[in-house]
Amino acid sequence: MLRFEVLTLFPEIFSSFLDESLIKRAIERGLLDVNLVNFRKHGLGNHLQVDDTPYGGGPGMILRIEPIADTLEEQKKFHQSQGHETHSILVTPQGTPFTQKKARELSQKNSVLTLVCGRYEGFDERIRSLVDEEVSGGDFICMGGEVIAMTMIESVSRLMPGLLGNQESSEQESFSESLLEYPQFTRPPSYKGMDVPEELLSGNHKKIAQWREQQALSRTRKRRPDLI
Repeated sequence: MLRFEVLTLFPEIFSSFLDESLIKRAIERGLLDVNLVNFRKHGLGNHLQVDDTPYGGGPGMILRIEPIADTLEEQKKFHQSQGHETHSILVTPQGTPFTQKKARELSQKNSVLTLVCGRYEGFDERIRSLVDEEVSGGDFICMGGEVIAMTMIESVSRLMPGLLGNQESSEQESFSESLLEYPQFTRPPSYKGMDVPEELLSGNHKKIAQWREQQALSRTRKRRPDLI
């Protein structure tokens, strides 16, 4: 079983994500487990405060270290009592960009993958010392880490044997071989002057494979030359 744990202030955001399609089926079949933990439970004072104004001034609020530190420690102890190690990941724009290579690496870890999602203007810098690594969704900023966490869960989960109906799909998809995916077509063979390439209609498997490889290379050189 692949185990995820998400530390978030807004666990309800994940409701429909976990209750649809292949993710839902994977959970029902015991291939995937996603535990949502609201770290506000370790907030401070009567109002369970989790954020505060930044030292030195500046806009917005910063997540305090105590609620996240206490939650990470509590969850780690719990998992260790169950015989599981944990691997914690801070979801942050400053982290290493998430890639297919990273997804495959995480899918092979024999640990509970703990994703820590931020909100507001960011984390107290000391929180970075509490996690095993930092991962970014890319060179953009979201309102929180939850959407990126969903991306990571879906990308990693679909690499698990048995989750996809056709495992070959995950082996031939975009980035799996450091190339963008080749163009795909289905019926009809012609639509308003737009025709399916004759190579795909030939029935010649060698010819089709060669065409796909050439198209993947061409697309990658044009759109993502850094991958080659």
